[in-house]
Amino acid sequence: MSSLGPLRVRWLGRVRYQDAHALQHALFRRSGDDHLLLMEHPHVYTLGVRARPEHVLADPGEVGADLVRADRGGDVTYHGPGQLVGYPILSIPMGPGAVPRYVHSLEQLVAEALADVGLPGAGPLDGYPGVWVDPGGADPRKICAVGVRVSRGRTMHGFALNVAPDLSMFEHIVPCGIHDRSVTSLEAEGVRATVRDVADAVVARAAEVLVFGPRSTLRRIERQDVPSADHRRRTAPVEPVASSGTPAVVPVALSAGARPLERRLAAAGVDPAAGVAISERKPDWLRVRAEMGGSYLSLRRTMRELKLVTVCEEAGCPNVYECWADGTATFMINGERCTRACGFCLVDTRHPLPLDPDEPDHVAEAVERMGLAHAVVTAVARDDLPDGGAAAFAATIAAVRVRRPDTTVEVLIPDCKGDPAALQTIFDAAPDVLNHNLETVLRLQRAVRPSASYARSLSVLGRAKAAGLTTKSGIILGMGEREDEVLGALADLAGVGVDIVTLGQYLRPSTTQLPVDRWWAPEEFGRLRAAALAMGFGHVEASPLTRSSYHARQAAESNTRRAGNGRAEAAGPA
Repeated sequence: MSSLGPLRVRWLGRVRYQDAHALQHALFRRSGDDHLLLMEHPHVYTLGVRARPEHVLADPGEVGADLVRADRGGDVTYHGPGQLVGYPILSIPMGPGAVPRYVHSLEQLVAEALADVGLPGAGPLDGYPGVWVDPGGADPRKICAVGVRVSRGRTMHGFALNVAPDLSMFEHIVPCGIHDRSVTSLEAEGVRATVRDVADAVVARAAEVLVFGPRSTLRRIERQDVPSADHRRRTAPVEPVASSGTPAVVPVALSAGARPLERRLAAAGVDPAAGVAISERKPDWLRVRAEMGGSYLSLRRTMRELKLVTVCEEAGCPNVYECWADGTATFMINGERCTRACGFCLVDTRHPLPLDPDEPDHVAEAVERMGLAHAVVTAVARDDLPDGGAAAFAATIAAVRVRRPDTTVEVLIPDCKGDPAALQTIFDAAPDVLNHNLETVLRLQRAVRPSASYARSLSVLGRAKAAGLTTKSGIILGMGEREDEVLGALADLAGVGVDIVTLGQYLRPSTTQLPVDRWWAPEEFGRLRAAALAMGFGHVEASPLTRSSYHARQAAESNTRRAGNGRAEAAGPA
């Protein structure tokens, strides 16, 4: 039975179907929080478990769509821009008739939301699944498909509501296997609304409809949104209302000459001119003393001799002196030029050079020379490579294990564009820790990581957990996020099974990067650490100076101990 805890609603914007499917599975496998994922997909046809191949009438590739198999019920259907897709990941009470009752609740949710945006009278049609316009009339028209999977009281998949999609895309299939009924949309029925308008209406009704078991009050909604590309085309000058009381996002007005980075921040409700000046003196807790002792100089000499790059230097990490003095470092492979331009990062973004085939062996030699018990390997994003650089990760892991079989290997990977085969290459190499950083909260994703995706990052971590790996992720604070948003992001990471989480303060590398919105105090990190531990993470590293690989060996060891005795551990402010 559902705990009737908060329903975590996420408006994710446009998400590839395969990323959404992996994210659903990750949340589905866990028995924790309930989620309602709302999004649009690029053009895709999905085949349910009972789909008949002859119901696909054209080559999907020729009409610009993917074709994928799904583990939901039903036949073939279409998803695409202009269609609101909702995936409730819920725990529901089981028993006779439980699944039909759940399906009916989704139909009720959609019908009530449609009425709220100006299309009353929609509802179920006897003998047919989904939601229909004029279900009792002479010409019922399907406006929403419903297809679910329920296993052991846990749900996934959901509904696809046509707001203003290209209805001609339905002409290339037999929608849901129904030959004699037509498909419609809000736009075709004369109702003007954006997908976000309809999403708002769905969320408003979800608080009272998606409640299962004892119910005495409205369910609390904890909602987070990625800023929508259609915010300028909304039909009403209001922002979505979240039952949790989350403040609405109010875009900041900027001058015409603002940089793209500044415009993205402003769209997310952050004024780039109101942050901390780069010349402002840092708080005492962020001031690091440079101590270039013998261990530091020896390690730097090793890196130069082997022509290796470390993220410690490239990203301007404040802990470089401490970590190198301790004989630890994070190796950066696949070159030193990144194909992405994240708003917080100092790494070179010029056109990348060819890979060095000797790099894996050089990293392994450095690990051997240093006698590392725990090696961390990361990389720039290499979207120019077919596998995103995955093969180099696998080769480096293998090379280290040849030279130092007892060294544990942690990898901090890019998303490899979510490609399952590329990710599997890394998973099959069996790193001891698989780290992929979420970096920031959902609202700031487009400002901070314009080439990445919140949903994809969660799906990468979920895939890694399903592969049996210890998983790790991190969030940078101080770019304009609120504490409630950080807690929501932590809940999402816990929801996909992340074991280790890091939280640290953003430090602006130069005037080219995002401004610091504010300094988070050590006691605030302590509060977030306590909340993260309560969510079930195996280890939490949280302090102003924490970075992804800070105390990486200690984090991995404490997570292993926790897995053995069931007790979580934390590292406090530095």
